[in-house]
Amino acid sequence: MSELVTGEAVVLGLRPARLPSRALAVCLDLVIVWVVYLALTLALLVSVDSLDPAALAAVQVGLFVLVPVGLPIAVETLTGGRSVGKLAAGLRVVRDDGGPIRFRHALVRGAVGVVEMQLLFGVVACTASLVSERGRRLGDVFAGTLVVRVRSPRPGRTAVPPPPRWCAAEFAELDLSRVPDALWLAIRQFLLRAEQLDPAVRHSMAERLADDVIGWTGAPAPHGVPAVSYLAGIAAERREREARRSLGSSGMPSSPSSWSRSSPQPQTQPSTATSPSPPPPVPPPSPPASGREGSAPDRSEDGPPTPRTGFVPPS
Repeated sequence: MSELVTGEAVVLGLRPARLPSRALAVCLDLVIVWVVYLALTLALLVSVDSLDPAALAAVQVGLFVLVPVGLPIAVETLTGGRSVGKLAAGLRVVRDDGGPIRFRHALVRGAVGVVEMQLLFGVVACTASLVSERGRRLGDVFAGTLVVRVRSPRPGRTAVPPPPRWCAAEFAELDLSRVPDALWLAIRQFLLRAEQLDPAVRHSMAERLADDVIGWTGAPAPHGVPAVSYLAGIAAERREREARRSLGSSGMPSSPSSWSRSSPQPQTQPSTATSPSPPPPVPPPSPPASGREGSAPDRSEDGPPTPRTGFVPPS
């Protein structure tokens, strides 16, 4: 484990790559580079065989500078320190402070790497990597870089164990209102990245966070419960309390009048069973008769009644 401190005073727990993984990555990169170099060399020799020896030598020198030297530099610059070999071995080149490398870092590493790995057959690079505490070769020392592991082995990554069930009653009695929001945010970020941390770093960070929570709550942690499980149980208890509080505040109020004022009522058709029936229509008054009072109007056999107008139709 490498203790690197960034400009923001954050300690980075990085896994420096050792000689076997770095040698595997370098071998894969060299095989690809020299295959491309030999293929381009044969193609140029066939196409420019009419040139004089001096021109052929200049073409070969330019091709050597372009492929074995320039190609690794360009690949590391464009990919942020991950060549084909490093991608296959799960490695990456970063700065001493943990940031991504730039063109100048890749240029220094590539220029020194040609001398110590290709011209000297890797003897100097292997010796420097074995002597260095972080496994750095001369190119990394001059460029201020470090090769780290970005893919941890699966057996070393364990999930956060949940707290025992009997701890739920103790967590429910804790007063979590005094714990500041900044500490809750730190606990949440730690639990999200706990599987990616080294076991020793994960244990130390969990102990510090658990001590902070105990200092704010005033209650000791349950006996025999690891700090990581204690933090997971505390975070789960806080989520449950917030969920109950949000459900209680968003529920229907007890007063029907307040609920009718707060929520609009849907417009529905009036029901005949609940709404009163309309009063019966009042018939219009009949027109007064112009003839004898109390006499009924004449009715025809097939038509409506004929009113009495005083006119007698001819027979």
